Amino acid sequence: MPSREPPWWYLPQPTLTARLLAPAAALYGTIGARRMQRPPSATSPLPVVCIGNFTAGGTGKTPLALLVADRLMQRGLTPVFLTRGYGSRARHPTVVDPARHVAADVGDEALLLARAACVMVAPDRPAGARAIQQRPGADLIIMDDGLQNPSLAKDLRIAVVDGARGFGNSRVIPAGPLRAPLAVQLAHTDIVVVNGRREDRDSIARAVAPAFTGPVLSAQQMPAGESGWLAGTPVVAFAGIGNPQRFFQLLKRLGAHVVEERSFTDHHAFTNIDAADLLAAAQRLGAILVTTEKDLVRLAGASGARGELARSARPLAITTAFHDDGEDRLIDFVLEALTRRQRARQPLG
Repeated sequence: MPSREPPWWYLPQPTLTARLLAPAAALYGTIGARRMQRPPSATSPLPVVCIGNFTAGGTGKTPLALLVADRLMQRGLTPVFLTRGYGSRARHPTVVDPARHVAADVGDEALLLARAACVMVAPDRPAGARAIQQRPGADLIIMDDGLQNPSLAKDLRIAVVDGARGFGNSRVIPAGPLRAPLAVQLAHTDIVVVNGRREDRDSIARAVAPAFTGPVLSAQQMPAGESGWLAGTPVVAFAGIGNPQRFFQLLKRLGAHVVEERSFTDHHAFTNIDAADLLAAAQRLGAILVTTEKDLVRLAGASGARGELARSARPLAITTAFHDDGEDRLIDFVLEALTRRQRARQPLG
């Protein structure tokens, strides 16, 4: 999977490059489809809620995972996040300790999730589930990503779609952004959450019908806290996430005067050269540096120019806000999944 998405993935019609890559995409799609259709090799005694996406790149699944965990904790439940820890050194199930671990140890998303609840990093999902089960007090597992991974049975499968980009050219990697043929993925999905405008939700709902008959909910990303400090402020915005443009557009909607945008590949490990360049740009333009929380956690514990960047940059915390009654409906589905498992517990295979 490319670390920087080709822009032609998101053109309405497949380009010549996409057509030339069709044979490779067919092979990738066949392998992905067969993998998703395999029966799970393990079932956890704890309910498993998976939050993933159909496409490569950022759709907003991690903010949604944080929201779901928060709402469940408000109800007295104890969720534990399970993630493979993209880019981490972990080879065995590892509980994230923000006081000891850095992004290179466990992955940037794991560190971000650990601010809210316990996180288990495990390249092997069943092994991670077994490790979570051994921890006292856990009520459920929230898988951040893993929709296409069949190794661990899931009680509820939620797919997040970027409303503006949708499914791009509807081709499978490498000819397009889909991780597997869309029809196959829809058959293994219970709920679709569209991250964007209300009309984006309607467009996606039409695109997945009639193959998908489950709920299609509408949400958008919003600042998690006060954002008035951005209004009229000159900003050098930088982000190394799946979809940096969505972050930059949010800053502009909040009134920031974005004088320069710097995009990096997803999970980018900032160097001292990167940091010095960003610091110089902000000084030259008389602007403040603003980034995502996910980017800033990758700079934790850094020294030199990277350390100065970590101290100088201001993060904008992001949360998911649902339109209409979408949040209540989603949490109801999660609670129903938990109730079903309480009625029929199965041992871990």
